[in-house]
Formats: sequence, C-alpha cells, structure tokens
Amino acid sequence: MTERTSPSSPATPSDRTVLLRGGEVHSPADPFATAMVVERGHVAWVGSEGAADAFAGGVDEVLDLDGALVTPAFTDAHVHTTSTGLALTGLDLSGARTLDEALALVRAHAAARPTGEVLLGGGWDASRWPEQRHPSRAELDSAAGGRPLYLPRVDVHSAVVSTALLDSVPGITGLSGYAADEPLTGAAHHAVRAAAHGAIGTAQRTAAQRAALAHAASLGIGTVHECAGPEISDEADLTGLLKLAAEEPGPRVFGYWAEQVANAKDARRIRELGAVGAAGDLFVDGSLGSHTACLHQPYADAPHTGAAHLDAAAIAAHVAACTEAGLQAGFHAIGDAALSAVADGVRAAADRIGLPRVRAARHRVEHAEMLTPATLTAFADLGLTASVQPAFDAAWGGEEGMYAQRLGVDRARTLNQYAAMLKAGIPLALGSDSPVTPLDPWGTVRAAAFHRTPAHRVSVRAAFTAHTRGGWRAVGRDDAGTLVPGAPADYAIWHTGDLVVQAPDDRVARWSTDPRSGTPGLPDLTPGTELPVCLRTVVAGHTVFVRPNA
Repeated sequence: MTERTSPSSPATPSDRTVLLRGGEVHSPADPFATAMVVERGHVAWVGSEGAADAFAGGVDEVLDLDGALVTPAFTDAHVHTTSTGLALTGLDLSGARTLDEALALVRAHAAARPTGEVLLGGGWDASRWPEQRHPSRAELDSAAGGRPLYLPRVDVHSAVVSTALLDSVPGITGLSGYAADEPLTGAAHHAVRAAAHGAIGTAQRTAAQRAALAHAASLGIGTVHECAGPEISDEADLTGLLKLAAEEPGPRVFGYWAEQVANAKDARRIRELGAVGAAGDLFVDGSLGSHTACLHQPYADAPHTGAAHLDAAAIAAHVAACTEAGLQAGFHAIGDAALSAVADGVRAAADRIGLPRVRAARHRVEHAEMLTPATLTAFADLGLTASVQPAFDAAWGGEEGMYAQRLGVDRARTLNQYAAMLKAGIPLALGSDSPVTPLDPWGTVRAAAFHRTPAHRVSVRAAFTAHTRGGWRAVGRDDAGTLVPGAPADYAIWHTGDLVVQAPDDRVARWSTDPRSGTPGLPDLTPGTELPVCLRTVVAGHTVFVRPNA
C-alpha cells in the first residue's frame, strides 16, 4: 500500500479530502467498488477505479491500496478499557496451562514491579488446568511475597486475592460472597476490587487506557462501548477515559454507566458523567464460570441455582425511569432465570408507560446467553438489543467445555442462540467483554459463523454486520457502520486472502462476478485460515493506526 500526499499539507486530518483506490471496498452502495473518496471526515463517494480518475486532481491525498480490502471499522460493543490495558501492560494469566505455571507467572510479576504497588492480574481459568482447582491464599501469599494481589477469574465475576489485600478491606468477612480460602464473589468481590483499583494512580490508569485503545486501533476497531459502573470501576475511571478519547487520536468511546435510575435527577447525573446510557454491566446475575449466573434449575456441578441481584420489579422501575428520561437502559443477564426476570421487568415497564416508547428507547441486554423460546419472543417484541460475545462459545462451548461442565451437555447446547435471535428479529451487537476474552474482531465474526453448535451459526455477512453497523445501532445511530456516502469515515484497511460470499445454504462459495448477487465480498474465515491483518485504521477521517512497513 503506497501513499501520495501533498507536501505542503499535514497528514490526513479530518478536514482533508482523500482518495483511496486500487483495492476492494466493502460497500452496499456498490458491491464491486474499488475506490472511495473521504471528505471532511465522511464518506463522499464509492465506485469503480475508472470513475475515480475524475477525483484524482482535486484531493489532498491519494492512497493506493495495492489490492487491500477496505471495510467499515469494527465496533466492540462491550469493553472494560482500563482492565484491558492493565492486562496488556501487567499480569495476564490467560496463557497459563497449569496452576504451577500461573503461580510462577505471579512470582515473576511480583519481582518485576515496584515494591509499594498493588499487584493486578487476571485471566485465569481453573477449568482448563489439570489440577482443576484455583490457587489457595497461602500459595498466592507465597508467590506475591506477602504483597497485595488481586486476581479475578477470566469472567471477572470472582477473584482470588492475597491476605495483604484481604486485610486492607474492613469487614470483608461479613460481606456476602466471602468464604475462607475460596474465590470471592458478590459484595466481597466488589469490595476487594474497589480496594485494588483504588490503589491505581492516575498515571497508571491513563497509561492502561491508552494501551488498550491503541491495541484496539491496531485491530481495526474504530469504536468501543465502555461498560463501566460503580461495581466495575469508578466515576473517575469513566470520565478519565472519555476525556482521553476526546483529546487523543484513537477509537471512539461510548460510555455506559451501570447504575439504577429512579428519577430524572438520576438520569441527569448519568448524562453529566458523559454516559450514553444507564446500561452495560448493571448486574441481574453473575457468570456461569463462577456459578453465579441465575438459573431456573440447579447447576450440574453445584447444588444451587446461582445468584439474583435484581428482580423483575427493580428492572421495571429502572426501565420505566430511563425511558421517561429519554435514556437508554440495559442489564447484564446470562442465566435463564435472569433473562426471564429481564423480560418480565421490561414487559411490566412497557405495560406502565407504553410499548412503543420502550421499543423506541432501544434498551439493551449484555450477554443474553441462556435465552428460552419465551424470552426470545419477548426480546423481539420489546425491541431489546442483544450485546453478545461469540468468543465465549469458542472458549467454553462444546461437549467438553466449561458450559457443559456447569450445565450438562443438553443445556449447554442451548446457549448463545445467534441464529434464533436473528430469525426472531432481535438486533445483535457483537463484542468481546475484554479482558474476559481478547479484542479480536475477525475472530469474533468467525466464532459466530462457526459456532460450536451448528444450529446457532449465522452467516459471515450477518456476523460482520452485527460487529460493525450493529454496534452503532446499539447506541441509537443508524447512519454509521457502513461505507456509503454520508456515513462517518470510520474504516479499516486489511491485508487478506481471497474474498468470498456465503451461499444461501451456508456453504462458502468463491466471489461471484455476477452483478445480480449485489453482495460485497468478505474474507474467508473458515477455521484454519489466517485472519486478515489490519494495515490502517481511520476514525472520522483521522488515521489512528498504521502498521509499520505497510
């Protein structure tokens, strides 16, 4: 890919006019487009190489694509930015293959960090280790050298901690979710997380946020939805992130603050934080991995049904108050009982203030893993957006995965029903829940298209749309996430192999030159093929990432 720029002009500010040519442009406006013009931060034109000659003399910059693919930039609809950055710059246990290996990584990290610093890490998953157990507190104390250490499980709904951190939280043993030498859940987990994150200085937090956004940009992600809240982070973390994103080139950030709203005053405070909604991780339940997702029937490997944090009445009150204030509401809900509570609560709100108003607000639900036929129908009728993470299925699905361990094989097969959601008319927005699973947009699309349960698979095109345009629709924007004239110039340029389209019977077929297809091509994501490599990411006409030597 080569670039020709006017020597008297700065490189690609948003008010410049840029011509991209000589590649493949993924645009519904022209499925055979090979060129695109960007003007003042928006797409001005897409079309053929021959027609592009008419623009060549009147632009500030010409970018020769050398056959590369141009697509809309991805939107990751569920991210914890600071935690992602801390994982990138700190202790990441996701690659540990055994308990001993995880403890060795903790020991090495403790030796490398300044003495007075709280040690932070995460990503561990005991279900993948041959020992099939979490690290004990004594093991953590030894590995950390007696220092405060906070290690959330990969799902971030439970954590193991060292004695030094535990002792810094007054009254911890009396909080729900505390058990001696067991992972902390519920209120106990929230308390130690607040203590650990409260010890992070502003400089360390900003460095983590900057690292996370730079990494997202390097993967062709142009927008992230930050899912913040009082049980996840704090107000300074959210406002600091939004300030950083506004001041420095990088992905757009839409912030959500997960706090219950009772009246217009509460809604006003949410807006004053800069959040677009009182949504995200407003917990109705927990997670399957930590046995805290709320189920109708007990777990297969535990004699209980998980934990419920909000009932239908509380959900109804939040949705009604948000709707009346013109604010988007939303919830974290994974288990079937939690999702039933969401459906019942939103229905009650709709009965109170009117279904059309509730539908128009585009309230959202994060994860929505264990939908039943009844809740599928309810989600569609209520206009709820499902913000989902296909990498969860790739990581924990299948007949021997964590889902099957927790629920049994038959119930595990009902999880993450993406095909049924789309068939019912439920809008999908795809994301990662990073750092729970990594930022990896093409891997996310592949995971949805090649779901471990074949009945739940969707086409590559549908998954790609949900990971681009779907994320914009989830924040109430219908004018973005696609490369058509007038849309924001948020795009990524990719080195990739052959482009393909998906045939009606879900087989992958080679790109057709038949204009009747009217379908722009996408990369072949068949498992085993290499995923596309991002060469450049552009947000509102600003270049926010360029791969070296690209």
